[in-house]
Amino acid sequence: MTSHYRSIAITPQGSPPLSLAYLDQPFPSTTDHQGTILLLHGFPQTSHQFRHILPHLAEAGYRCVAPEYRGAGRSSKDVTDFRKSTMAADMIALLDALEIPEPVHVVGHDIGGMIAYSLASMYPERVKSVCWGECPLPGTQAYEVNRKENAVDFFHFIFHSVPDLPEALIAGKERLYVSHFLNKITYNFDAFSDADIDFYATAYAQPGAMRCAFGVYRVFETDAAENKKRVAEHGKCGVRTLILTGEHSRHRDEAREMALEVTQEDALAVEVVEEASHYLVEENPEGFADVVLRFLAKSH
Repeated sequence: MTSHYRSIAITPQGSPPLSLAYLDQPFPSTTDHQGTILLLHGFPQTSHQFRHILPHLAEAGYRCVAPEYRGAGRSSKDVTDFRKSTMAADMIALLDALEIPEPVHVVGHDIGGMIAYSLASMYPERVKSVCWGECPLPGTQAYEVNRKENAVDFFHFIFHSVPDLPEALIAGKERLYVSHFLNKITYNFDAFSDADIDFYATAYAQPGAMRCAFGVYRVFETDAAENKKRVAEHGKCGVRTLILTGEHSRHRDEAREMALEVTQEDALAVEVVEEASHYLVEENPEGFADVVLRFLAKSH
């Protein structure tokens, strides 16, 4: 069945109203409903990131909702709070607006992985399972090591945090900047066609889009403090968790130890998506979908 691209007004707790754009992929009427999957994209992407896997997940009986988080795609850009706790609250408001009260499965990649972790740790009663990965989570040792010791590879963590300058330098050069990220940490270069790169570049060339994208990075230190405080006060996340990483990813070796800093060991599984580096969903869509579906089948 065809997915539908829509927009909906939400009013998150503690935040002003905003609009979120999202892809809504129904499951076939001939298939038993297995639940809802909330899919959260990364940077420099939008919900377009999940275009290849939505049909696979829907055919297995899952309704799939892939929002564009605040500031990305066609979602509101007149926002300034990009703490991942705030963005997680957006997702709860989205589920409420879509009248989805039952716990959902959450799949997050990169920035979306940070939001997915916040969602599961803050609202465990609304999350049946969570898959996240390919991000050094703020507040963990992986984040500290990558930010300090791998500064060249992770230059954008600092660059994006500089006020105003990144927006000024990148204006009019969005395609060049987007291409840099889609090329430097990719194993399967066929994953991104020129049309795909154009799609993402156009999305981030919208007025305010890059400011919002950089705002997501500018609060990493605040995110780190919030994540550490949450673990200290409430313990590690007990929601059934799958950490996903790529066979050729630079995050592969650190994935499990990072997850154990914030996730209960008896709730944790780690899987590798073959023939992929950082962009798991797009580099190997079928492999990614198969790993996720096997995990979800054990969550019923």
